[in-house]
Amino acid sequence: MLSIDLSRHVAVVTGGAGQIGRDIVRVLARAGADVAIAYGRSEEAAARLAEEVRSLGVSTVTVSMDVTEAGSVRRARESIVGALGDPDILVLNAMSLVDWKPLLEQPPQDYVDQFGTCTLHTVHLTQAFAPAMVQKGWGRIIGINTEAAMQYWRGYSAYGSAKRAMDGLLRVLAAELGPHGITVNQVAPGWTITEDRPSKGDEGEARY
Repeated sequence: MLSIDLSRHVAVVTGGAGQIGRDIVRVLARAGADVAIAYGRSEEAAARLAEEVRSLGVSTVTVSMDVTEAGSVRRARESIVGALGDPDILVLNAMSLVDWKPLLEQPPQDYVDQFGTCTLHTVHLTQAFAPAMVQKGWGRIIGINTEAAMQYWRGYSAYGSAKRAMDGLLRVLAAELGPHGITVNQVAPGWTITEDRPSKGDEGEARY
């Protein structure tokens, strides 16, 4: 077990079956937390990861979740609470990929896609899980953001603008939820070496 003790805590990791997400899941489990692995399409990868997590002596559940749809998030929450109890750690890691193009060539739908998987993702998950944290008086929300939210390189407009919106939203949440004992923080990885580049709609592995 890691030096930090998260036993008696329940965590949710969106994009939990992905290459970044599964390492987040492993670290939480090694620290003693029970972990809900939320996935988009990677059901087999989520099941394999769940077996690994159980071998560490903690409980886990896998749930299919479309983070852009409030109804899907609510249904997943019911499954998680039924299996593990109310989560008090939330890691917002899911994303989808679009091709990076100059703004004049980027299809408008790509902006909608990125807004959904970055900003609405944050809204839906927080609205679903934060009320129980408020009632408990303790919680941790961690958004996996990107350095692209602070860099304005060519081709970044869809991805960077959505992540910039996510940054602003999480800053507001920190102010609103802080008085209730809930911290809201962000981690912005740089280039991350992964096994492959997933297709659009997979859970956030090739990341800036």
